[in-house]
Amino acid sequence: MTRTSSGARRFDLPAGRLIGGKYEVIAHIGHGWEGEVYRVVERATGAIRAAKLFLPERNPRDRAVLFYARKLERLRDCRMVIQYHHVERMKVRSEEVTALVSEYVEGRRLDRLVAEARGARLPEFEALCILHELVCGVEELHALGEYHGDLHAANILVRRRGVRFELKLVDFHDRGRGGTRHRRDDLVEVARLLRDMTGGTADYARRSDAIRHIVCGGRRDLVTRKFPSASHLRRHLETFDWNAG
Repeated sequence: MTRTSSGARRFDLPAGRLIGGKYEVIAHIGHGWEGEVYRVVERATGAIRAAKLFLPERNPRDRAVLFYARKLERLRDCRMVIQYHHVERMKVRSEEVTALVSEYVEGRRLDRLVAEARGARLPEFEALCILHELVCGVEELHALGEYHGDLHAANILVRRRGVRFELKLVDFHDRGRGGTRHRRDDLVEVARLLRDMTGGTADYARRSDAIRHIVCGGRRDLVTRKFPSASHLRRHLETFDWNAG
């Protein structure tokens, strides 16, 4: 492994490198606190997959891998959850590393989608359509007593299909057993995502009533009072009057 100028460790696997003797690296997709993600091909079938390699220091006794794999398995029927396949183990420069193999999903990270938009903000209607899809998916998680725990734009993959947006969530965070607080945290993060999609704090005062009604200035108490659950926010998005106010 190598280290960046900030001291963070990197795997830096080259194209063609084998994982578990079964998967060949095509390209590096991204990296985060826990490790790195690669686009890989299964040599026996030609199937394209994603492989997340966990840094050993972030994955003692495979705790992070087990959390992530079990979470994905419990949520396998939810629309926004990437399908987990299995775990592979390998050595990288003589160090034991665990990789979680899952389906490969096409899409753009939401933060990059926003950054590339004119003025680094999405049109309000487009942002609300993405928000509705996100809220519907979060509602499914919460109905199962689960939560995401780290909803921000870099953890959401967006794919345009026809007039719709398809979303997938990555990097669930382990904040302990799910409860009301965790689900409300998700909702507060959802509201902040709407603010960020439409220009952030600098442009917030210029946003429409439809946006400001949901964002509530980023205040947790106002968001959770107005929308006690994902179902409340979904119903609002499906019924509010654009001309009100």
